[in-house]
Amino acid sequence: MHFGPEPTGSATEDGLTYRLGPFIIIDFMRLSLQRNIDRYLGAPICRVLSFWARLQKPADMLPPDGGIVVILLSEMGSLVLAQPLFRKIKSMWPGARLHVLVFERNREALELLALVPPENILTVRDQSLSGFARDSFRAIAKMRRIGIDLAIDAELFARISSIFSFLSGAGIRVGFHPHTQEGLYRGDFINRPVLYNPYLHIAVQLLSLADAVTSTTTPKNKIVPAQLPPAPPPIAVEADRINRMRQRLAADFPQIGGRRLVLIHPGGGILPIRAWPLANYLRIARQLGKRDIAVGVIGLAADKPLAERILQGSPHMVSIDLTGYTRTVEELIQLFYLADLLITNDGGPGHLAALTPIETIMLFGPETPLLYRPLGDKTAIFYEPVACAPCLTAYNHRNSPCDGKNICMQRISSDRVLQEALAVLKQKRLSPA
Repeated sequence: MHFGPEPTGSATEDGLTYRLGPFIIIDFMRLSLQRNIDRYLGAPICRVLSFWARLQKPADMLPPDGGIVVILLSEMGSLVLAQPLFRKIKSMWPGARLHVLVFERNREALELLALVPPENILTVRDQSLSGFARDSFRAIAKMRRIGIDLAIDAELFARISSIFSFLSGAGIRVGFHPHTQEGLYRGDFINRPVLYNPYLHIAVQLLSLADAVTSTTTPKNKIVPAQLPPAPPPIAVEADRINRMRQRLAADFPQIGGRRLVLIHPGGGILPIRAWPLANYLRIARQLGKRDIAVGVIGLAADKPLAERILQGSPHMVSIDLTGYTRTVEELIQLFYLADLLITNDGGPGHLAALTPIETIMLFGPETPLLYRPLGDKTAIFYEPVACAPCLTAYNHRNSPCDGKNICMQRISSDRVLQEALAVLKQKRLSPA
């Protein structure tokens, strides 16, 4: 993801450019090519580094004032779910110098989460292969210059993060490892390997990465799993900024008037298989419109045809196109502060919404809420699995064999979602101001 002027491109899985509000996603390679590079180039690099690691003596303990880097490159939703991990790191090593390595496109979200000081954020761009290579060398050089003693690789789906952990110069390297399971080979230089568990929420598994640093068992996360962490604190937004967004909405979309606003996110992004059928979103919009509730469609810039179909399908209702309307992450969060409800496919918007007062309905299918549901109690989850779901996992590089007929999503009843939406709106109306 990248913030700035919007480039051109398409929104298919093999396309190059996508946009969700302030987020422009630019894949410098087709996803299939990216997976092949990771497999055929990343795996040999991991083997070479594993041989190199055998010649080194692993570090036993982290110095009290040691340097720590958490590597969490790609997923904005994962950054939100990683907040308990950062709190645990700070409690275990209060004197340590904590850094984070992320893609440049996720920097603003990380700054808003305030997990580390802005100067401790290391970034690499992913808009082009040459830019990625240059930034990678710079990030590695900086990590070695500032002195990294512990590298926590919080990624699941790619080998590049494990390679970063080794080249950081850290003597203690923590990361997920398949052990005797089938899964992506990510190198034997991870000297605190954690067994990935597909039955535990990812926030709990991320906590085990910190526990693994001092563990003496095999596997390193042989501990009683913690309960699901509580919801992270909301992102504080200044009242005047929210008021400016309210005034902007009123000026740009006067038809909203004093109506309540429900946001819907019908697009699937670079994984269209995660999208609920558009006909269901259209029915939800119509039914809400009949109750004099305004509906705003958010999504990718290339999803504007989806928004147009929803708006054209409900010509007598108050529906507005908000695709690409917000220019920054903070503006999207301001929008969440002004709306009453978000209905969304699984993805980053739902996790960001969990950091605001908005209630959310989140629809899962190809990925399971068992691992990825937002923390807290403000999100209603709908999940109707079939025998092949979930099919996007850490074991297949999120490369689903689905033929595009995502029955797992189609089985989610629009009647039930509508009932939940109306119940949420009624409860909010009855709640004290």
